[in-house]
Amino acid sequence: MKLTTYNFLTSKAIKGVKVGYPLKLTITKRDIVESEFNSSFIARLLPKLDWPTVLLSAQAVGLTDDIPSEQPANAAENEELLQKLHHLLMEIDIVEGQLECPETGRVFPITEGIPNMLLNEYEV
Repeated sequence: MKLTTYNFLTSKAIKGVKVGYPLKLTITKRDIVESEFNSSFIARLLPKLDWPTVLLSAQAVGLTDDIPSEQPANAAENEELLQKLHHLLMEIDIVEGQLECPETGRVFPITEGIPNMLLNEYEV
């Protein structure tokens, strides 16, 4: 699972959950999969990202020094920042771990890079 995906996942579908975001991420195995840097793609992605969740992603993988605590106004023009975001969001692959609903504590496993977000019938 790419950390880009993590930025968009929510557990709001669980009965009684109001927000369900951001999920708590626990990583037990990760890989680095290099990919070609495309600055325009990352720049177009910026408005869709929740910056505090980007920070949680960076914290989970130990890259907090690379990502500023506030999204810079000129982030789309900052080539160095775009490269760091590319590495964080596109090259770090979560292979094993779990996601946890912040409201219910419901755990969703990540197995072989795939988060299992399926709910039981009584949860919806």
